[in-house]
Amino acid sequence: MIDKQKDKYIQFIIALIAALLFIPFIGNVHLFDWDEINFAESAREMIVSGDYLNVQINFIPFWEKPPLFIWIQVLSMKVFGINEFAARFPNAIIGIVTLLIIYNIGKRIYNIKFGVIWVVVYAASILPHFYFKSGIIDPLFNLFIFLGIYYFSLFDNKEGSKPLLNVILSATFIGLGILTKGPVAFLLFFLTALIYLIASKSYKKFLQLKVILVYAITVAFVGGFWFILQILSGNFNIIVDFIEYQIHLFSEEGAGHGGFFLYHFVVLFIGVFPASIFALKSFRKYNEESSEQKSFKRWMIILFWVVLILFTIVSTKIVHYSSMCYFPLTFLASYIIFKIIEHKQKFDLWMQITTGFLAIILGSTVIALQYIVKYKDIIIASDLIKDDFAVGNLQANVYWSGYEFLIGVMLIIGVISSIIFFKTAKKQIIGIFLSSLLFTILSMIIIVPRIEQYSQNAAIGFFKEIAKEDCYTDTYGYKSYANYFYFNKQIPENPNALNKNWLLKGDIDKTVYIVCKNTAAKNFEKEYPAFTKIEEKNGFVFFKRGKELNKKN
Repeated sequence: MIDKQKDKYIQFIIALIAALLFIPFIGNVHLFDWDEINFAESAREMIVSGDYLNVQINFIPFWEKPPLFIWIQVLSMKVFGINEFAARFPNAIIGIVTLLIIYNIGKRIYNIKFGVIWVVVYAASILPHFYFKSGIIDPLFNLFIFLGIYYFSLFDNKEGSKPLLNVILSATFIGLGILTKGPVAFLLFFLTALIYLIASKSYKKFLQLKVILVYAITVAFVGGFWFILQILSGNFNIIVDFIEYQIHLFSEEGAGHGGFFLYHFVVLFIGVFPASIFALKSFRKYNEESSEQKSFKRWMIILFWVVLILFTIVSTKIVHYSSMCYFPLTFLASYIIFKIIEHKQKFDLWMQITTGFLAIILGSTVIALQYIVKYKDIIIASDLIKDDFAVGNLQANVYWSGYEFLIGVMLIIGVISSIIFFKTAKKQIIGIFLSSLLFTILSMIIIVPRIEQYSQNAAIGFFKEIAKEDCYTDTYGYKSYANYFYFNKQIPENPNALNKNWLLKGDIDKTVYIVCKNTAAKNFEKEYPAFTKIEEKNGFVFFKRGKELNKKN
């Protein structure tokens, strides 16, 4: 029997530690193009325009995403202001909630120990931790899908006196997933449930007309709420554009988002270190499980493979797409760790070697970053880098103390020494996950801001500087949302300002600034001679056209 007082204490400690892990320093680095700035900009434009129904970018309808997460960001910005902290704060809270949820699910299906293990495994694995300190949609989206599947599994296991309540809860969370990112929430649920039903041969129960109707009506009402409002507002074309965009995502490779076929396998194996290694052992059958434990494990395995296979097939390769795998992957890793700690399984030599090998790869990557910077002049002169924009990025003047490499050294030594010197598997695993957690925290505080200074800081700094002027700005040759968010763009008085061709060639009424990459600068100067080059910095080139220069065009 669970000690309720102890349980409350554990949940308080989890919430407190999660808050300390996910909230500090989230406002210390600029939002990253595209996704972080994209969503934050839509939230900012809702506040500026006062239009909270329509998602906009550049004050033009933006049909790629529904509004739920953006509404949450709006609330955060109302409290903390329009800044990086406010944009990322919702995911920090979602992180706290997520850890409490998986603790309670693990506790209910197994026991308190399992719940705690799952929390530690999730929080100490690199990408799952990283996402809770970001400003992207996926942590909320993934949580809704996971809860939708979890409550459907409760219905399958006949939990509670009101089984239809679990059906309604499942449908509600899937509907919220649709309202967060789109119909892929239902697609992932449907494929997972379909394969589970086929594997478990429990068709009759799920094919009851009452169950199907309740689920369909609930999903349609919750998930379709915003879409219905759009139709009632006369914005049916936005729904059409949204559907066409969703089809495009699955049928064609997104610009700049291609990748090799096994892209997501590699991302999960390395990015969800060290959980991914333990999860590898979980796919075999273990007989000492209750029927509910077997059932939930089956749900998680099916969910994992559905997500991984689906987004392996999809042409567009983005790290976020396989992030739904974090729930089943960390559960399966926790499952094996729980058995190892309970002396029902061994921490095999191949697992120890693989863990040490990945630690060396990850640690060496951080170590290499500092030495690439240290010898960047030699690297640039050697002509090893063929991308002029990357060369320009590398020329950024970024402060390195000289000790950053110790983050990588710490991971390597921490993991390998834990494996070699600790005598029990429990202590070895604790050492591995603590090393990973510390590595992730320090990398986010110290390494990520420096990477940002190379990759986009010059452009963002420029947009922030000209935001003080009454002018126009845009980009040429590359897509960005920074020219809206960091320029603090307002609703233009002149409707021509939304016409890029007018900004480039038209009879402008204000100064226009254009930012492009150095790889496109020559073409831009040739095509638009009315612009004057004013600066080149870290791979970005900045141009200006004033009203007095119109005649040159």
